[in-house]
Amino acid sequence: MKERKTDQRLKLGVVGVGYLGEFHAQKYASMEDIDLVGLVDINLERAQEMARKYNTKAYDSHTEILSLVDGLSLAVPTVSHFEIGHDILDHGIHLLIEKPITLKLSDADQLIEVAKENNAILQIGHIERFNPAVVKMESLLSKPFFIDSHRLAFFTNRGTDVDVILDLMIHDLDIILHIVNSEITEIHAVGMPVVSDKIDIANVRIIFSNGTVANLTVSRVSSESLRMIRIFQPDNCISIDYGKRKISVTQFKGNKKSFTDLPSLAHKEDAFPDSDPLADQIRSFVESIKTRTEPKVTGVDGKKALAVALSIIDQIKRKRSNVSS
Repeated sequence: MKERKTDQRLKLGVVGVGYLGEFHAQKYASMEDIDLVGLVDINLERAQEMARKYNTKAYDSHTEILSLVDGLSLAVPTVSHFEIGHDILDHGIHLLIEKPITLKLSDADQLIEVAKENNAILQIGHIERFNPAVVKMESLLSKPFFIDSHRLAFFTNRGTDVDVILDLMIHDLDIILHIVNSEITEIHAVGMPVVSDKIDIANVRIIFSNGTVANLTVSRVSSESLRMIRIFQPDNCISIDYGKRKISVTQFKGNKKSFTDLPSLAHKEDAFPDSDPLADQIRSFVESIKTRTEPKVTGVDGKKALAVALSIIDQIKRKRSNVSS
C-alpha cells in the first residue's frame, strides 16, 4: 500500500467516543497542527453530540472515515479491538489503540503483522508510560530488586467487560515489564469476582530470572482510590503516586553495621501537578507519524503485557475451578 505523506497537516479522528474516547477527541481538537476530521460511534447521537462539541463531523461506522484520515485513536470495548483495528491498519492508517491491545495473543500478533505490512504506526495506550513521575523514575533506576504495586478503584460499570487484570493491572504489568529487563520464571496469582462475573480483585507475585520480585495488588471494588508503585533498590526506594503524578525518593546513606547503627535516610519529592499524560501520549503518537519513528509503546510492548495478564487470569481461574470441584 502506498505510504501516506506526512509533510502536510495530519488528518486524525477517534473511533469510539464514550468516556475515554471523548478525552482523545478533546486533545486532538486542542492541537493546532492537526485536523480533527471526524468522530465515530455506533451510537450516532453520541457521535453527533461530540462532533458538535469539538467542531467536527460524526459517523456511525469506522468504514466511513477510512478514506479521510491519516491516523485514528481506537477507544471501543476491548472485544472489538481486533476486528476494527485490523481493518484500520489494513488500510495503511496509523493507529493508537487503547489498552489492552486485544483479548487474544494470536490477534495481537496479527495486528502487529498487518501494521508492519502496511507501514503503519501501531501505538498502544498504556498511558502510565507518559506519566511524568514514571518518566522521572526511569532516569533513577539502577538495580530494582523488589517492586510493590497497588491499584485500587471504586466500582463502576465501565471496564467490567474484562477481568480487572486486563482493566487495571495491565497498566502496572506494562511498567514493570518495561523496567525489569529479565525473563519471568514464576507467577503466583490469586483473585476472585466480587460484584461482577469477572475477576474483580487480585494479588500477583512475579519472580524474574535476575532475582527481581514484583508484588501487584489490584481491586475495582475498593472503598478508596489508590494508584501507587514502590521500587526498592540497593541504595534507595522510589515511590510513585500515579494519580497525583508525584515521585519521592528515599536515599539510603552509609552502611548498616548493626541494629543500632542504621544508615541515614535522605528524602526528596517532586510533583508534576500541571502535566497531562494523555495529551503527552497523543502528542507522542502524532510525532511518531510525522517522523516515521517507532512509538514509545509499541504493539510488541502491548502483546508482552497481554501475555502476562492472560497467564495471570488463566492461573486464577484454574485455581478457582480446582477449589469449586
